[in-house]
Amino acid sequence: MPELPEMETFRTILSNQLKGRPITQVEINREKSINLNPSLFTARVRGAMITDIRRRAKHLIFQLNNGYALLLHLMLGGWMYIGNDEDNPERTKQVVLSFGDRKLYFIGLRLGYLHLLTAAQLKEKLEELGPEPLDPNFTEKIFLEHISKKRGTLKAVLIDQKFIAGIGNCYSDEICWQARLQPERKASELTKDQVRLLFQAIQPILTRGIEHGGYMENPTYKGDQKSGGYNHHLLVYDREGQPCRRCGTRIQKTEIASRKSFSCPDCQK
Repeated sequence: MPELPEMETFRTILSNQLKGRPITQVEINREKSINLNPSLFTARVRGAMITDIRRRAKHLIFQLNNGYALLLHLMLGGWMYIGNDEDNPERTKQVVLSFGDRKLYFIGLRLGYLHLLTAAQLKEKLEELGPEPLDPNFTEKIFLEHISKKRGTLKAVLIDQKFIAGIGNCYSDEICWQARLQPERKASELTKDQVRLLFQAIQPILTRGIEHGGYMENPTYKGDQKSGGYNHHLLVYDREGQPCRRCGTRIQKTEIASRKSFSCPDCQK
């Protein structure tokens, strides 16, 4: 599932290629992927211009010049591709937005969605999300206060979108590795120093993920050399049986609350 670095990579690429361009055509191939009657959805979206693209947690928000916004959540297996009739993946596209000769294909939206919302609806939809971990206002003091109330595993705490927005299965493991903590450790059992190490690992890991284009390797456009670059720099996630980059011990794969998790059995405590 795309997480904060993957969605931030999408945001940057799409902003560069689509911001300021009007939507000339709308194609809906799966009604369940949108929230309105296809005719109404199309009428409100076609002709509108994307004035801004921003990210909130694992969502992208396409702000339109008519006051509406398109809220995207790719969920599991979701993907976007910018191309045309000759250049696009041989995959089922649930929604297609045309920008003249360019098209934005929404692929794999079986669980994900693209909803057209008013400003009030958008605010309500996102209001329960936790703080953005890369926001300057997300301080160590706030983190210490919030995590002191948590009783679950570090894995569960870090992926809780009401606690911190944007972290998922991959980066929770990367953060725990950086902090030298096992993801199945209970948050309530950590010392103050360990909590501090955990906090200090969050921003560097997410920033590194963004710098390398996230870990999901599907290209966003023809010739895309950015998306998926972090897959070659993973510290622990999806590296079962490979040597730990810190101590050389083989990485183990476990399951925590039905989610796969990767860690070093030696240097993570």
